[in-house]
Amino acid sequence: MFAKILIANRGEIACRVIRTARRLGIRTAAVYSEADAGTLHVALADEAYPIGPAPARESYLSIPRLIDAARRAHAEAVHPGYGFLSENADFAEACAGAGVVFIGPPASAIRAMGSKAAAKDLMEKAGVPTVPGYHGDDQSEATLADAARRIGYPVLIKPSAGGGGKGMRPVVEAPIFAPSLATAKREALAAFGDDRMLIEKYLTRPRHIEVQVFADRQGNTIHLFERDCSVQRRLQKVIEEAPGPGMTEARRRTIGAVAVAAARAVGYVGAGTVEFIAEGDAFYFMEMNTRLQVEHPVTEMITGHDLVEWQLRVASGEPLRLAQEQIAMSGHAVEARLYAEDPQRNFLPMTGRLRRLRQPQAAPALRVDTGVREGDAVTVHYDPMIAKVIAWGEDRGAALRRLAAGLAEYRIAGLITNRDFLLRILRHPAFIAGDVDTGFIDRHRAELIPPPAPAPRWALAAASLGLLLEQAAAARAAASRSGDPHSPWQHRDFWRLNGDTYQDMAWRDGEATRVVSAHRRGEGYRLDIDGESSLAAAARTGDGDLALDLDGVRSTLAVAREGNLVTVVSDAATWRLAYVDPAAPRADDAVAAGRLTAPMPGKVAQVLTKAGSRVKRGQALMVLEAMKMEHTIAAPADGVIERVNFTPGDLVDEGAVLIALNAEEG
Repeated sequence: MFAKILIANRGEIACRVIRTARRLGIRTAAVYSEADAGTLHVALADEAYPIGPAPARESYLSIPRLIDAARRAHAEAVHPGYGFLSENADFAEACAGAGVVFIGPPASAIRAMGSKAAAKDLMEKAGVPTVPGYHGDDQSEATLADAARRIGYPVLIKPSAGGGGKGMRPVVEAPIFAPSLATAKREALAAFGDDRMLIEKYLTRPRHIEVQVFADRQGNTIHLFERDCSVQRRLQKVIEEAPGPGMTEARRRTIGAVAVAAARAVGYVGAGTVEFIAEGDAFYFMEMNTRLQVEHPVTEMITGHDLVEWQLRVASGEPLRLAQEQIAMSGHAVEARLYAEDPQRNFLPMTGRLRRLRQPQAAPALRVDTGVREGDAVTVHYDPMIAKVIAWGEDRGAALRRLAAGLAEYRIAGLITNRDFLLRILRHPAFIAGDVDTGFIDRHRAELIPPPAPAPRWALAAASLGLLLEQAAAARAAASRSGDPHSPWQHRDFWRLNGDTYQDMAWRDGEATRVVSAHRRGEGYRLDIDGESSLAAAARTGDGDLALDLDGVRSTLAVAREGNLVTVVSDAATWRLAYVDPAAPRADDAVAAGRLTAPMPGKVAQVLTKAGSRVKRGQALMVLEAMKMEHTIAAPADGVIERVNFTPGDLVDEGAVLIALNAEEG
C-alpha cells in the first residue's frame, strides 16, 4: 500500500479521498489554487501545495503544475478524483512518466472511452447495444444536420469528449439545429478543450441507468449493481439512487453482465461506470466514465464497501478481494446534490459566501459529503456544489424519508440553494411511486418550482424579531462603551412621548412592501402583520438559530442578515426578505430599467450588438459563461443600444451593468 498520495482535485471529492486515506494510514498531499487557499480540503490534508491562479486551466487542469506538486510532495500515487483531469489520458501518461502511479485505468482505456464516438464503435463491435446516432469524423455543420435529419427529430447534440451535461443540447426541430450546434460547440470547447460532436436519437421518456464496475490488474472484473440517475435538470443529475426502482433481478443480471463485458473490452482497471439509457424493455450504451462517479456513495451504502479503498488497493497492485457472487446488496440508498443555484432562474449557479451553514448530523443511515464550511465562498471558478446528502433505508420509502429529514435540517444563508427544490422532489407523489425518467423535472415543473409566494406571517415575525434582537445587542454594546451607560438615548425600548412604544419595520417581499409594527409587551412584543395581531417572543439559541414563540406556537429557525437582506430558513422552506432601511437612499428605478445587468458572476463569451444598434424585444445581445454553461442576455424591450460596457473575455460581477438600452415606449 502507498505511504503517501497526492489528490489532484479539490472540494468534496478531495475531502472524501482524504478520509479513506487517513483510515488506511496513508498520508495525503492536497493541491490548491489561489482561490482555494483557505478551503476545507487544504485544511484536512497532511500537506498542501499551491498550483496557480484561480482559473482551472491555470491550476487544476495544468498537468505540469500537478506533476511538479507530486514530485515536491514525494507522492507515490495520484488520485484524480472526478472532473478536471480524472479522465485525461495525457495526465495518466504524465504520472507514469514521472514515476507516480495514476489511481485509475490505463491511458489506453481512458482514450478508448474518452471519445464517445470511438467508444460507441468499440461497444458495437463488442455486441453492446447502442443508441442510433452519428459519431463520425466529418464534423461539418452540413454533415451533422443531415445526420440529425436521417436519425429523425428529436435528437441530442452531445460532446464527443467530457460529460456532466455540459455542451449537450436536445433539438426538437430542424430550424433550431444550427444555433444549438454552435452553442454546444462553444460550451464543449470551454469545458473540455474539444468541440467535436455526436448526434443521437433523443428518447422521449428514457431512464438513465448506470452500472458500477471494478477491475483489477489480474484480469478480474465485477459489477456492484446499478444506480438510477434519471432525475436531472439541464442534463445534469440531481437525485441518484441504488438500486434502480422497478429493476427486476433478471434485468439486473443482464445489464450488469453487459457492463462487465464493456469494461473487459477496453482492458479496464479500477473504478468505472458504464452508463445506459433505457426505455421500455430496451437499454442502450451511452458512455463509460473512466473514474469514480459523484454518486458512488449510494453504491457504498447498499454494499457496505468503500470504493475509494478499493481504488487504492487495486492501484497498489492488490487483486479484488471479492468475486461477483460474493457481492451482495442490502436496502436502498438515495443521494441528493445540494447546489448553490436558483431553480427559479433556470438553475443559474449562485456565488457568494456561506454566512450561515448548519448541516445535519451524520449517522449510520445518513451521510454528508462536503467540501465547504460556514464562512467559505462559492466562486465563479468551480462547481457550485455545497454537499451530497445520502440516506440509507431498509426499503426505498425509508431512505426517501430519511433523506428528506436530513435536508430539512440544513440552515443555509448567504446565497440561494436548491434545498427546497430537492425537498419537493423527494415528497412528490410521482417520485415516491418511482415514476421517474429524465423528463421528470420538466413534466412536474409547476409543482417542483412554483412561482414565488408571499412570505408567511411567521417568516416576517422571525425576520423582524431577529432584527430587533440585533439592534438591542448593538445598543447594549454602545452603552457599555459610552461614558453614560444609563442614558435613555442608549436604550432600544421604542419609547415615545405620550404614545405607545412601537417600531415599524418595512420589508420587501418580492414585489410587495409589507410592514410589521412591533409593540413592546413585557419581555416580548405584539406584532401587527397584514392587519392581524400576534404575541411573539424570540431568543437566540446556543448555535445561533432563533427560537420563536408566535401565539404560543414554538419553532426554531435560522435567521441571518447580510446587509439589508434577511434569510429565514425553516425545516420546509426558505424566505428572503429585504429590510427597507428608512435612512438608505432609494435607487432610481427609471434609470435601472434601461440597464441590463449580469445575473451572476461570469465571463463575457460573446457580444452580439453594439452602441447605436436598434434591437427588438427578446433579441440576444450578449452571452455570458458561468460554471462552464452559457447564459444569454436578451433585450427586455424594443430600443436602441446606448452603450456596451464589456468585451469578449471580460470577467463581470453579479449585478454589473452589461449594456445600457434606451427602451422605446410601448
